[in-house]
Amino acid sequence: MAHPDELVFAPLGGVGEIGMNLALYGFGPRKARAWLVVDLGMSFAGPEAPGVDLVLPDIRFLEAERKNIAGLVITHGHEDHVGAVLDLWPRLKCPIYTTRFTAGLLEAKRAGEPGAPSSLPVTVVRSGATAEIGPFAVEFVPVAHSIPDSHALAIRTGAGLVIHTGDWKLDPTPLVGLPTDTARLKALGDEGVRALICDSTNAIRDGVSPSEADVAAALTEIVGKAKHRVAFTTFSSNVARVRAIAQAARANGREVVVVGRALERVIGVAREEGLLDGVPAFRGADAFGFLPRDKVVAILTGSQGEQRAALRRIADDDHPEIALSPGDLVVFSSRTIPGNEKVVNHIINALVRRGVGVMTDRDGLVHVSGHPRRGELKQMYELVRPQVAIPVHGEALHLHEHAKLAKSLGVPEVLTCYDGHVVRLAPGPAERVDDVPFGRLYKDGRLLVPEAARAIPERRKLSFVGAVSVAVAVDRQGGIAGDPSVEISGIPERGEGGIDMLDHVLDTVSATLEGLPKARRRDPEALAETLERAVRAAVNAVWGKKPVCHVHVLEV
Repeated sequence: MAHPDELVFAPLGGVGEIGMNLALYGFGPRKARAWLVVDLGMSFAGPEAPGVDLVLPDIRFLEAERKNIAGLVITHGHEDHVGAVLDLWPRLKCPIYTTRFTAGLLEAKRAGEPGAPSSLPVTVVRSGATAEIGPFAVEFVPVAHSIPDSHALAIRTGAGLVIHTGDWKLDPTPLVGLPTDTARLKALGDEGVRALICDSTNAIRDGVSPSEADVAAALTEIVGKAKHRVAFTTFSSNVARVRAIAQAARANGREVVVVGRALERVIGVAREEGLLDGVPAFRGADAFGFLPRDKVVAILTGSQGEQRAALRRIADDDHPEIALSPGDLVVFSSRTIPGNEKVVNHIINALVRRGVGVMTDRDGLVHVSGHPRRGELKQMYELVRPQVAIPVHGEALHLHEHAKLAKSLGVPEVLTCYDGHVVRLAPGPAERVDDVPFGRLYKDGRLLVPEAARAIPERRKLSFVGAVSVAVAVDRQGGIAGDPSVEISGIPERGEGGIDMLDHVLDTVSATLEGLPKARRRDPEALAETLERAVRAAVNAVWGKKPVCHVHVLEV
């Protein structure tokens, strides 16, 4: 008996978390599926991974299925959807499909990234067109978002039609790029949609997100009221916001200075694609100091507090060309991504201490989200009318609230899943039928380190308790050869009662060595273990914490 072709959905990132988006669609018999990969994104590391730069999805399942991958489709150019491509594509070597602006961003990033692949096999698909990718026919449906050229995907297979929304909102006036094609979404709904795999980022917020055009009007008013310099910081990819800031400057007789390589790269691609037609050329950072204070608007990288970005360096008075003075204004035309609050607050406080005004979205309409609120989700469901709803792009609360909303709107089947789950969409009822390996890779310098590797938890432990290094030399008879050597790192210099911690550890090592019989000292492993226990106990007695202890026994 032949096994029927199944259509399955399997997220490996972005479901149960914000960012690091990676979704799989499988079609065919259970043991011979073709896979369509949708997005390959990254996220930023938090305090749980000290020293780590970026977090990427673990793709060991895809590596095992490499010969069955039909292609990788990228919905838009945000880093949480495309940021892992340069690091992980060499492990897959599959064809890539996306639209023009996103392809331009990816190529510009590849060209400027040391160690990146020499080329990528990107097929550029026209917005609104359909790409035949193995057994999948993938239609790129325009949607509004906070970056141009964003698309939902209408994925057709022999088992039915699925709509994967990517990131989207309903914005009739997005300033740059196309609005969400509601007419096409309704037509797809008329055709019959088996499942809607839909963005949940703002599922806990009521109403409808304001438009980019509303923000543009507010920014023009802010610049008009400002007496001195105005500096805006926003996500580098938000070309609509860049256009809005340029319009605000022009309406008030000011010139625009752009500061930051990430912004310059995106603006370069946007101009090539005609997305900034009619906007005068921007000035570079070297012009900032020569323009009158009431005739300049700056756009700066660093809205999330990035260490080497322009705004952080300006706030720390460390930028070679840009300085802000009392009475100038900095506008955060962005939202702070959870986890970045501390570094952003550091910048705000540094600016305020120097007399610079600061405005955030708490003070006015200076930013709008690119994701749908509950009112927009309701409209999407009314347009598409799916048989199955699966919330994605969100943490557990977002997914739960989205699922409740879908049920209240009468969707026949609503299923909540998480990274690693395999959900059968057709034939038959939607249900979890399997699990696949998933996880995280840490980009640590130039290396990709598995989540289970020792380095990260060890580094985390070191950050809490410090380390003691002990070196001792013994001869073959178990005699002590020379004085032991001790170094301490990340440990207070003095313990309780003012005791010198280094002397305390040295005394402990010496006393332990002298108290051991020669036979015990002739066993390097036993000696190292005894010294480690003694040092950790001694430090704990005067500090209340047990450090990491490394003992090196040299036999002479």
